[in-house]
This record gives sequence, C-alpha cells and structure tokens, in this order.
Amino acid sequence: MKTYSARFKGIQSKQIRCIKNLDISSMSQNNNNYEAKEQLIKIITLGTSGAGKTSLLTRLTHDQFTESYIATIGVDFAIKRLFINNQPVKLQIWDTAGQERFRTAISKSYYRGASGIFLVFDIANEASFNDVQQWHKQTLEEIKNMNQDIQFLLVGCKCDLENQRQISYDVAYSFAQSLGMHYIETSAKRNTNCLEAAECLGKICLQKINEKQNQEQPLMEIKQEQYKKTTCC
Repeated sequence: MKTYSARFKGIQSKQIRCIKNLDISSMSQNNNNYEAKEQLIKIITLGTSGAGKTSLLTRLTHDQFTESYIATIGVDFAIKRLFINNQPVKLQIWDTAGQERFRTAISKSYYRGASGIFLVFDIANEASFNDVQQWHKQTLEEIKNMNQDIQFLLVGCKCDLENQRQISYDVAYSFAQSLGMHYIETSAKRNTNCLEAAECLGKICLQKINEKQNQEQPLMEIKQEQYKKTTCC
C-alpha cells in the first residue's frame, strides 16, 4: 500500500487509506503531458452547512484558508487541474449550499454530468455525519433514472480538531466501506490531505470514464464498419 505521509509530516497512514491500490502518478509539469487531451471531470460537494466544503475547495483551488465563515448561497464552482497517470485532468468542483432550505434545490440539473461527489462532514460534529447519510440517500434517488455512474468519496473535514472529535476514524471508515466508498480525513486549515482527496476521487472517476470509453469504442467501430459495407454495396 502506498502512502503519501511523507508529503505531510505527522499524517497517519490510515488517514490516507482511501488511496490504497490507486496508483496515482506524480503531477509532472512536463510540456509533453499537454499533448494528451484534457479530461473534464465534474465533481459536486455535498454536506451540511459549516462542515468544511467551501474551506476544502478554497484550499484546493487557491491554496488559501480563512477563519471567517460565510455560508455558500446556492451553487458556486472552481477549477483544479491535475495530472493523473500522465493524463491532464480538469476537475470542475461545484460547491453547494448545505442549508436544509437549499436541499430541495439540488435537483437533477446539478447532478447531470457529474462523475464524482465529495460527501463532506465535520469530524467534530456528529450531526453533520448523520446528515451525510441523508445526502447519500437523496443523491441515489436523484440519479437512479439518469443512467449515470457517480463515484463517492467520504471526506471527514477539520481533522485538526482531534481533541474535539465526535466521530472516530473507524466509525467513518466502516460507514464508507459499507457503501462501497473510500474515506479520507482532511484539514483545510493545516492543508492536510486536501490535494490527496482531489487526487483520490479524480483517479476513481478517471478510471470509470476510461473504462466506459473503452467499452463504447468497439461498438462505434462495428457500426462504422457496417455502414461502410452498406454504402459499398
């Protein structure tokens, strides 16, 4: 099992267990990488208000953190570019308002085209963890008729608040495993595992996208060959 603890001193290997068996390549800035087509991956963040969604996104896309809290109203998004397995990837990350009154506004239009979802909770807030289960259930309801394969990553934010922890790592990890998800803990304040979370979900989504494209390609070739035979005759 690969770990990335060397990049963040003091991080326990279990906190990045989500990256097990995901061979994420280093993000080389070699110009040759730009020869490959950039893959757009739409990701949505879901979770209760104050769980840390916006802070995670701000740290990830702008490498910034602020103690001030301003609730997101509606939906906003930012871009994060990565290289995964030498393939350029553009993560389009949507930050949704977590307030209950906005939950019904997160409709099929927001899920459409999405490949991944950050399910976010605050490790020092048990209610936010319980709320994640409702977000997951609602998401499955919204996409069940959309022929859409969305990958989830459970993210426990604010792991710097260890002395205030209400949800243990093992509880969150077991919950994620029961739903077929990976789990990672982050701290936007200390810049812990934020990039790893993006790499982890990006890697999973990219694998699914490439698998789907590889499955569809032979069908396209067969149809094209049949069309040629028809026109030749």
